[in-house]
Amino acid sequence: MNTPNNEPLRLSKRMSELGLCSRREADEWISRGWVRVDGKVVSELGTKILPDQHITIERQAAAEQSKRVTVLINKPVGYVSGQAEDGYEPAICMVTVENRWEEDKLPIHFHPTQLRSLVPAGRLDIDSTGLLVLTQDGRIAKHLIGQDTSVEKEYLVRVSYSKGGTLPDADLKRLNHGLWLDGKALLPAKVRWQNEDQLNFILKEGKKRQIRRMCEAVGLTVIGLKRVRIGRVKLGNLPEGKWRYLSETEMF
Repeated sequence: MNTPNNEPLRLSKRMSELGLCSRREADEWISRGWVRVDGKVVSELGTKILPDQHITIERQAAAEQSKRVTVLINKPVGYVSGQAEDGYEPAICMVTVENRWEEDKLPIHFHPTQLRSLVPAGRLDIDSTGLLVLTQDGRIAKHLIGQDTSVEKEYLVRVSYSKGGTLPDADLKRLNHGLWLDGKALLPAKVRWQNEDQLNFILKEGKKRQIRRMCEAVGLTVIGLKRVRIGRVKLGNLPEGKWRYLSETEMF
């Protein structure tokens, strides 16, 4: 009888767990005959394997994966991160030859095929600006928005205090740890004053409109919100409305 540690699981799920690719990519590679388990080609979707079985991928899969691009955008207000909604354009509309940052010197030529399966790895709401990642690489998406992610995201948040005077230290401490949203305690954050009307937030989670709702809970109104860093990748000097490619040397 199998123990929980050696129960069979779907090959595509195991490949994703190992960081080889996303589950969608895994299914594509399996159907093309690019995946071997213990040296034997497995081409049937839904195949289950044991966790200790050895998985290898063919060179074609690695070559195809290396062609996948990741794009960094400095999103302006008024664009949505993903699918078009309520008449607003999605951020991917900005990924054109003309909109590429002039200082992006990577030797990658833009081609419309790069827009296929180019999806946001995390959200940035319509009223917010700053760093937004769009990627074709399932490994990057999983790293940034998977259930177990612990990647830091840093924001500059301009605020006004609705109760007069200044925000009490006790409420600043609550922003760091002690607030609840949607019936759940938030993970500890790092929140400090950047200057007299701007806070610096560093979070390891991303609930919908989380920073705005955190601020509301302590009597602050958000006037402007800009994401400036995801992991080790910074927005830097990328102008608003422009985009560039993520280089091979940059790691989140």
